[in-house]
Amino acid sequence: MDPQNSTEAKQLLNHAKTLRLHTGNLVNRSRLKKKCPGSTSEELRDCIQATLNDWFSTNKVSSKDLPDTLDCFLSEATDAITPEEREEVKVSVKLFLCESGQSSIRDAVEMACETLAVSQLDSVIIAPPGPLEGDNQSLAHLQPAWEELEALVRSQQIAAIGTSDLDKDLLEHLYNWAQVKPSSNQVNLASCCVMPPDLTAFAKEFDIQLLTHNDAKELMSAATFQEAVQEGAQDLSIADWRLEWVLRYSVIVKSRGIIKSKGYLVSARKASP
Repeated sequence: MDPQNSTEAKQLLNHAKTLRLHTGNLVNRSRLKKKCPGSTSEELRDCIQATLNDWFSTNKVSSKDLPDTLDCFLSEATDAITPEEREEVKVSVKLFLCESGQSSIRDAVEMACETLAVSQLDSVIIAPPGPLEGDNQSLAHLQPAWEELEALVRSQQIAAIGTSDLDKDLLEHLYNWAQVKPSSNQVNLASCCVMPPDLTAFAKEFDIQLLTHNDAKELMSAATFQEAVQEGAQDLSIADWRLEWVLRYSVIVKSRGIIKSKGYLVSARKASP
């Protein structure tokens, strides 16, 4: 980064209150250091660094034009879906909430729809923040986020909603309480090599699809995110940013079952002094 860009980047980061980032299509991994990252967390860190580095290197912003929200993306890397191909593809999303807040869910869904140029996401799986311990506490923990998802289903911004890492009892409690029932539940491969029989039986009875994943419980720590931002911004001294949410999307060609594009959307806010 040349000195002029470095100064402008520092001004942008110092002024901005919100950072929004879109990695672009990762099916083409030419921009990433590691073509085959060992984990989702490692992939996300590489994506944040590469996107910020490319964005700061190619964008010039006047010191007179300092936005409160910094949108970091490369125009040539967008994954917009054309109206002609919309019926041919399925848009699947997993939303990782790094802190509580129902507005984060709506913000993430709206950003995904805008980024992909669609009016509706076909499926959204929620990974809420914090541990899920104790049935009653866990259901109460899930309810606010689920109610927001239900509202987005009613407004037709989402077609189907699912959960992540729920055991049979909690999935049953959620199913019985919810107005819009979960259509899927992800199970972490690291926690069980074989699907629990009681979970399998319940899912089959109520037509809930069981999926597998290998995402870490904490997708990215606050310290790792700040390091990724700092490295992506060429070691600039940065303010204390907190990660709000991470959305991972996949655009799948229905007839062929192949991934046309995948990527991440990230939102962070500057921590209050």
